[in-house]
Amino acid sequence: MKNQILINFCPTGMVPQKSITPHVPISPQEIIEQTHEAYELGITIAHLHARDEEGTPTYKKTTYRDIFEGVRKHCPKLIICGSSSGRNFSEFEKRSEVIELQPDMCSLTLSSLNFLKQASVNDPDMIIALAEKMEDNGVVPELECFDLGMINYGKYLIKKGILKGPFYWNLLFGNIAGFQPSLIQIGTAIQEIPESHIFSLGGLGEHQLAVNSIAIAQGYGVRIGLEDNIWWDEKRTRHCTNLELVRRIHDLIVIHGRELLTSETLRKIGFFNKKKLEKINLPVSSN
Repeated sequence: MKNQILINFCPTGMVPQKSITPHVPISPQEIIEQTHEAYELGITIAHLHARDEEGTPTYKKTTYRDIFEGVRKHCPKLIICGSSSGRNFSEFEKRSEVIELQPDMCSLTLSSLNFLKQASVNDPDMIIALAEKMEDNGVVPELECFDLGMINYGKYLIKKGILKGPFYWNLLFGNIAGFQPSLIQIGTAIQEIPESHIFSLGGLGEHQLAVNSIAIAQGYGVRIGLEDNIWWDEKRTRHCTNLELVRRIHDLIVIHGRELLTSETLRKIGFFNKKKLEKINLPVSSN
């Protein structure tokens, strides 16, 4: 799989608003349409956040259901990942509601961290409870890491048998209180990921293009979308769209002589919700 590039598409996130950029998808229909457009171009995973009618992040299962069903209708083979973020919600019942919909994957941030103006609290009991509920519902955790401690804790949970695999990691660079997008820190993070595991590199803000470029040059997965970056260029001369960002990734894939890692290929090694599989009529791999 070294020559195949995983594209993790993150169109909305928790922060961007229409008042900041008109291109961020907020309503379920906008999220469905932009994910469908990206799927037609070529992505591997859709990492999806839900918003309420005012554009505020929401945990509600009813909203996530509308999004998931719409995406599944238009993108039947796409791997769908929901968010269990603690950035705006602290209660386990709220954070874990999306898991009950049994998407293929759900995000699992492996420690607490500070963003520039906000904290995301993820205490050990919460992480373990979310991981166990994912396991009970057939959901593969998307392991999100902003520093080395998070990778260490993820490997600890694997050793304890709390995380059972298959294993996919998002390594995020450029947050003020975490990994910085230097070659030394990127290399150190990659070295800590077990060789048999799959991972993607994501850059926040103006670091998105540089980090994605490094990843593709080396044959690693990428995380892309307006969740992490709303600007086309480092000088912030204009806002970009999600589709423009995905197209640029495809241009880089072609330049480096690589190809897209498809959802079908990733499903063959276990990245799907087995408990949901019979309802969407997709074959189970014998691997």
